[in-house]
Amino acid sequence: MMRTKLFTRTTGYALSVAWIVILAGQYQALGQNPQGSGPALEERHPRYALQREDVLLLTFPITPELNQTVTVQPDGYINLQGTQSVYAQGLTAPELVLAIKKAYSGILHDPVVNVDIQDFQKPFFTVSGQVGKPGQYELRSDITIAEAIAVAGGMTMQTAKTQVFLFHRTSTNWVEVRKVNMSDILRGKHVNEDAMIQPGDMVYVPEKFISSFRKYVPYSITGVGGSYLNP
Repeated sequence: MMRTKLFTRTTGYALSVAWIVILAGQYQALGQNPQGSGPALEERHPRYALQREDVLLLTFPITPELNQTVTVQPDGYINLQGTQSVYAQGLTAPELVLAIKKAYSGILHDPVVNVDIQDFQKPFFTVSGQVGKPGQYELRSDITIAEAIAVAGGMTMQTAKTQVFLFHRTSTNWVEVRKVNMSDILRGKHVNEDAMIQPGDMVYVPEKFISSFRKYVPYSITGVGGSYLNP
């Protein structure tokens, strides 16, 4: 297996995405991988996965003296009253209920626990490349790729209109890349290709035309060392 290393800062959205697209163009389009190492299908209606700084209300109907409000700490744990901490980051609310029940199993017999998310990480999208105001924006309503670019100040190069890339993470290690001809969309052609932005999506407007790209890109961040592609 070949491993291509991209040296870039983890906070450098534009540089990281640009190199992903350019290097991805070196490989032919990916279909279904017979070894099963390809991207997994997305869940149609996924539950929210808890993130750092989320605020949770834990209620115990039978033992209300244990009711508590907790915050997911920077290390992903929540501190529970009267028992050990529980790792909550990445869990859904039902999964956390099971983890809390297990944590209190030595104190309570078959505890009843409810988890309500009081405050959570607001959904966002990122626009980078040849736009007026590249950066991260809150996703407050349903918007399309064209609208996301408008929010980011519009394109700064006319040549960029022929090609825009939408990056959508399908799993922990895989990103789906969709190429859109924004010039056609703005002229009323193929408007159905103006996809809706999903939380966490990234829109990239390249400076130069990229002749080929890979639909599914394996992508992961491995700390300060940089970003890695695993074709």
